[in-house]
Amino acid sequence: MVFQQPLLLKWRRVIENVVLPAEILGLNMGETKERARHLLDMVGLSGFAQSYPYELSGGMQQRAAIARALVHDPKLILMDEPFGALDALTREKMNLELLRIWSESGKTIVFVTHGIHEAVFLGSRVVVLTAGPARMADNFLVDLPYPRSLDMKTQEAFGGYTRRIYSLLGMDLV
Repeated sequence: MVFQQPLLLKWRRVIENVVLPAEILGLNMGETKERARHLLDMVGLSGFAQSYPYELSGGMQQRAAIARALVHDPKLILMDEPFGALDALTREKMNLELLRIWSESGKTIVFVTHGIHEAVFLGSRVVVLTAGPARMADNFLVDLPYPRSLDMKTQEAFGGYTRRIYSLLGMDLV
């Protein structure tokens, strides 16, 4: 699970935060630390394994949290608005990073967001929920090619998906 906030333990170095789930599960720590180093490299933090969370930017902390979620090799990763607290530019960078990490790890990711453009950009499938009490308004495939780039957000097909979601939520664009 990756939360809105990274929730890294401030008294533990990055590598120690990443291996925490494996410690709790009683996994082999030699193998786990090797995997953690590989994951830190994958998320672009290989030079920060011995840093403390306060020494990292918000985006770097969230990448460490993603590595932590992957360390015990789960089949599914749940992400609850993991980029919600980031500024717009860092959020865009993290979206690109997440697509790269997803491509490299091959994991199934359930990503919860209030960002319509973010849902379309990241998703291969989008499930739209109405306001509370929540019900499923739609569930559809996003047929946009991979790898994705920010330029894709200016294309008509991308706009079609976002208009569909706005319409489902009762928001007229005109």
